[in-house]
Amino acid sequence: MRRRTLAATLLAPAFARAQSWPQRPVRIVVPFPPGGSNDVMARPVAEKLQARFGQPFVVENRPGAGGAIGAAQVAQSAPDGHTLLVTSSSFAGSAVVQRTPYDALTDFTPVALLARSPFIVLTNPGFPPRDMNALIAHARENPGRVDYGSSGAGSIGHFVTEMLALAAGIRLNHIPYRGMPPAVTDLVAGHIQLLITTVASASAVVRENRVRLLAWTGPGAPPGSPVAPLVREATGLDYEAAIWWGILGPRGLAPEVVTTLNTAVRDALADPALTRLYEGEGATPAPGPASAFAETLAGDIARFRQVAQAAGIRSE
Repeated sequence: MRRRTLAATLLAPAFARAQSWPQRPVRIVVPFPPGGSNDVMARPVAEKLQARFGQPFVVENRPGAGGAIGAAQVAQSAPDGHTLLVTSSSFAGSAVVQRTPYDALTDFTPVALLARSPFIVLTNPGFPPRDMNALIAHARENPGRVDYGSSGAGSIGHFVTEMLALAAGIRLNHIPYRGMPPAVTDLVAGHIQLLITTVASASAVVRENRVRLLAWTGPGAPPGSPVAPLVREATGLDYEAAIWWGILGPRGLAPEVVTTLNTAVRDALADPALTRLYEGEGATPAPGPASAFAETLAGDIARFRQVAQAAGIRSE
C-alpha cells in the first residue's frame, strides 16, 4: 500500500502537467512564408488541435535565413508546450551548412512526425536520356556538363541530388535558384536539364507533359500520383530519399506534454479529410512516436553531414 501511495505521489506532478496543458493559446511557428509546404502541413493540424483542446493554436509564419529565424524563436522560448515549430527536412540540412544560434539536436524536443513524401526526378523533354540508367550513362560520359537546379545552396534539393550523384559515381553541375518556382521554369525552358523536387512543386508541368518524369526517389507516393519506377529499382543504386514534415518543441519540453501532443497529432492524422489534403500536396501522413521522429532527425543530420563533406556543399 505504501509503495502504491508513493508511486501515485511521484506521478501526480506529471499527470497535472499533462492535464493542465494547454493553459493559453499555442503558437505554431512556421519558419517559411505562407503558402509553402510547411505552412500547408501545419494549418490543418492546428485546426484539429484547437478543436481537441479548446485553446487557439495559432500558426505564425516567421521566414528568413533558410528557416533559422523562426527556429531560433522556438529554441529560445519556454519549454511549456505553448510554442512549437513545424518544419521539414530542410531543418536538418540547415543544421549542417549554416551557422545557427541553436543546436538542431540538443536545443529542440521532437514531438511528432506529420508526413513524408518521396521526390521526383525530372528532366527537360529535349534532354536525350529517357530513363535513369540513360541519365547516369550520359552524366558519366559528360562529367560536370549536366546542369541541375535546386531552391538554393544547402537546400534539401541540393542534398538529395548530390546524394544521387555520389551513389552513381557521377559529377553534376549545380545551379542554385531563389526558390523552386524559377528552377521549374528553367527546367521547362531547357536552361537546366535535371531537377529533383517534390511532386507538389512541379505537379502542373508534370501533368501537362512539359517535363519528363524519370523516377521517384523512394516509396510512399500517395494514391493517384504519376507512375514512374523507383530509382533504386531502376538502377540498382543504394539510393533513397524523402522529405518529411514534423513538430518540434524547445529543449526540456515535459515528456507528459510530448505524449499528450503526440497522441493528439496521431489522432488528427487519422482523419480521412486531412489525409486527402496531404495527398493533394504529394505527401502521406506518417504518424508515429516521438522517439521515431527523433531518430529520423538525427539520422538525416548525420547523413547530410557526410554528403556535405563529400560533395562540398555550403550555404550561400
